[in-house]
Amino acid sequence: MSQQTAIAQGTDKREPATELRAAWDRIAPGYDENVTPTHFWLGAEGLRRAGLRPGMSVLDVAAGSGALSIPAARLGARVLATDLSPGMLDMLGRRARLDGLEIETRVMDGHALELDDDSFDLVGSQFGVMLFPDMPRGIREMARVAKPGGRVLVNAFGDFRKIEFFGCFVGAIQAVRPGFTGPDTSPLPFQLQDPKRLRDELAAAGLKDVKVETIIETLPPATGERLWNWLVWSNPVVEGVLNELRITSDERKEVQQALDRLVRDRAGGGNTVSLTNPVNIGVATK
Repeated sequence: MSQQTAIAQGTDKREPATELRAAWDRIAPGYDENVTPTHFWLGAEGLRRAGLRPGMSVLDVAAGSGALSIPAARLGARVLATDLSPGMLDMLGRRARLDGLEIETRVMDGHALELDDDSFDLVGSQFGVMLFPDMPRGIREMARVAKPGGRVLVNAFGDFRKIEFFGCFVGAIQAVRPGFTGPDTSPLPFQLQDPKRLRDELAAAGLKDVKVETIIETLPPATGERLWNWLVWSNPVVEGVLNELRITSDERKEVQQALDRLVRDRAGGGNTVSLTNPVNIGVATK
């Protein structure tokens, strides 16, 4: 396992916060351009299910560049967005200003939120706490800072076997590494793929009225090139896998060409395809 893969999966124990921050800072511009816009709908859907109303105070944990914070602010909430990565929060702040929105941002580790107990009407995390090396601790922190009667929202990837972009990534790499079937160990993005696991973690954090539903998210139509950009900027683990497999620059071109062929095959000869992935939406009350 490469160091970057270890970092992305939370297995490097030397300076995990510093290393993780650097990894996410590196991809922040590409993540903001390619990934965040594709998840605004999901953010709004999770907030709807959590009962967000104008004027509520919202904390977004591991906010990235705003796929949950921006919809919350658009709906009239008072939003504090936190993330370990200053680069991500810079991107979020830029998006908010362009939209004429006021969103406070603070660099913060979601494992140990520097916030008082019982502070927010709604505490959410979209594709954030699911990545934490100590995910249960992250959910406990979310519960701690929610007000009594407040809601906790977690959006996390569902069954990785049904995540079409992951299947395309594996299939494209097989063009140069035929024996490749996926990362050697299960990446952290999928640690909440089982709805029961998410339900149990929310309950273990002392939350009640726990509801977890699995919905299907459809990503915007993408060409092979756009899908490649989406993949390589989506998470440091992707570059970690490519490095671990010692994919050369020439082989990268072959992988990209294979991905383009996969897109065309799925599109029946067209240039774009809309991929789907299951998402577990967990909502609970403090």
